[in-house]
Amino acid sequence: MTQIIGFLIIGILAGVLSGLFGIGGGLIIIPALIFFFKMNQHLAQGTSLGALLLPVGILGFIEYWRHGNVNLTGAILIAVGLFVGAFFGAYIANVLPTKTLSKLFAIFLIIVAIRIFFK
Repeated sequence: MTQIIGFLIIGILAGVLSGLFGIGGGLIIIPALIFFFKMNQHLAQGTSLGALLLPVGILGFIEYWRHGNVNLTGAILIAVGLFVGAFFGAYIANVLPTKTLSKLFAIFLIIVAIRIFFK
């Protein structure tokens, strides 16, 4: 049950940030799967592509699936979270002034870069 909730939270967070900043898969989902679910890079990437499947990730997903590097349950639950979260992120982004949104995006990227650099 904890894993289900975790996957949904990743999906919602990625959805909100996707709607807010136009980002999600590589920047949010993959690091979250590695840090919180202890997936290796291949499994995290395959699972992320499964969540983002149609239409952009289908061929990559199939290749990862062929090698056993997809957590299908995680991919489906993250996709559900992305579906819902993207609406809320887009809503928030559209009520924020452009300058504020740009500054929030820059701060977010700096935090991610620092985290990756020192990890």
